[in-house]
Amino acid sequence: MRRALHVLSIALITAGIVILVDVAMTLAWKEPLSTIYGSIQQGAAADELDDLTRRFLDRDDVADTGDQALTPAQAGRRAEELARIFAREVVDGEGIGRIEIPGIGLGTVVVEGTDTATLQKGPGRYPETAFPGEGKTIGIAGHRTTYLAPLRKIDEIEPGDEIVLEMPYGTFRYEVEKHEIVEPSQVEIVDDVGYERLVLTACHPLYSAAQRWAVFARLERIEPATPADA
Repeated sequence: MRRALHVLSIALITAGIVILVDVAMTLAWKEPLSTIYGSIQQGAAADELDDLTRRFLDRDDVADTGDQALTPAQAGRRAEELARIFAREVVDGEGIGRIEIPGIGLGTVVVEGTDTATLQKGPGRYPETAFPGEGKTIGIAGHRTTYLAPLRKIDEIEPGDEIVLEMPYGTFRYEVEKHEIVEPSQVEIVDDVGYERLVLTACHPLYSAAQRWAVFARLERIEPATPADA
């Protein structure tokens, strides 16, 4: 009996240490077990994005119109045309592009959708919002403490910072205008506002889903892709 109790006590102490380590790592960085799973899922999303890019740029109706430089207006019209074609190719849950935020050291694949399983792969595009290039609002949500925690540092993004969305049909550069703390019910933050903007959202505060931290950025420049980018 004493031996059994001794073994049990050691097991409980060990389990407690493991839990404390897990909590400490989550507080200091991000949840370790879901991070491993998130890394695997992010790799799968990157492979999906590569396949999607090749398929898209191989389409006859996406063929390059020439090597001439495009004016900003021409680039905008071309991007809008390609975005609408691209939207028909996208499948829920797959990788659709990359987001780069140099100010917080983020570079990761964006996936289509915001359901629970999809956000385990990476930040996801709100399906009710537009695609980059359509001249409307693009909404992207991401985790802050689990599954790679891509938007853990969302509160460190500052006005004037650049956010880049690299899509199979072009690169879109946005400049951060402001941030807001909103309630989960305030879905109007991703409504269209008459110009193209990007809205990033993540739970706030850390370890809570009570509110949302939202970052708003306005489109500054478009660089349409060509088949040579495949």
